[in-house]
Amino acid sequence: MANKLTTLGYILKRFRDSGYYANKVFADYAEGDPRAWTIMIEPGYASVFCTCYINDPYIGETYFELFDGNQYIPGRLNLKTSSFEVLVEHLVNHGILGKASIERKQTFTNVSQKN
Repeated sequence: MANKLTTLGYILKRFRDSGYYANKVFADYAEGDPRAWTIMIEPGYASVFCTCYINDPYIGETYFELFDGNQYIPGRLNLKTSSFEVLVEHLVNHGILGKASIERKQTFTNVSQKN
């Protein structure tokens, strides 16, 4: 079960291997809490919290919540998926491209081509 999308180490490795900065935020939720772990994707740029929910009583299955305070992603995006590519597709569709969104668009296009 090590290569499962709900496994913290696996998803961190997949994001990092796909060109995203990703860090563990928290993984010690209380027993009975449907949250398994929370990571941050692209900290310092988009700063998207990705929380994995397992066996949520209202949803019934596993899903992922992406939330960035409405900076790039409107509201709290809930994705019921077992595909890593679906998570990345949603990030890309919202302008979050990886490596601090291509190092902040190449440092704002080299400070707007030096004015």
